[in-house]
Amino acid sequence: MPGRRRNRKSRNWADRHLGDQYVRKAQQSGYRARSVYKLIDIDRKYNLIRPDSRIIDLGSSPGGWSQYASSRISARNRITCVDRLPMPPLEKTLFIQGDFTDPETRRQARDSSPNGWFDLVLSDMAPNITGIRPADQANAEELQYAILEFCRIALRPGGRLLTKYFEGENAHVFRKRFQGHFDQIRVIKPDASRPESREVYLLGGGFKPMDSGGIH
Repeated sequence: MPGRRRNRKSRNWADRHLGDQYVRKAQQSGYRARSVYKLIDIDRKYNLIRPDSRIIDLGSSPGGWSQYASSRISARNRITCVDRLPMPPLEKTLFIQGDFTDPETRRQARDSSPNGWFDLVLSDMAPNITGIRPADQANAEELQYAILEFCRIALRPGGRLLTKYFEGENAHVFRKRFQGHFDQIRVIKPDASRPESREVYLLGGGFKPMDSGGIH
């Protein structure tokens, strides 16, 4: 019986995925993932990506976000992409395979920018889902704090961060801490996010660097 339920869920997911308008649009437009339309929506509304922006994409594979962002920057610019998984090459990108929390990966990432800083940090990452909601929420929050810590060493003062987050019981606590590191924040639910999903995107602007004590 459990096997049958899993198979039925898999078939339902496959049917929904194949019938998804954003999946079809991505396939027709040559994008690597439907998630690119979340970034497109946010970029169009908030003028996120500019020709001279120095951008780093954390958790970039398979490359949908970097694929779109690279089409928006100037020919002399490039995007740094970081992921533990491999990613097929893209024009105007530099891919670093590694964990962004690892000191050596961080060093490589900073060295990839001409002055060691980025104007925009992008992250569409999510932790592995266990199905245990409190544990999943804790893992999601831990990931966000790691991203904020990365911003401390890599995001220029006044820079911006766009990161995926999942709503939960402690969402207000995390948002308050997030707000302490940016002059302004927006909570965004892009049209391409599935209605039943708890995911939202936090857009922080006017980054305020923290001291060497880290982000708490």
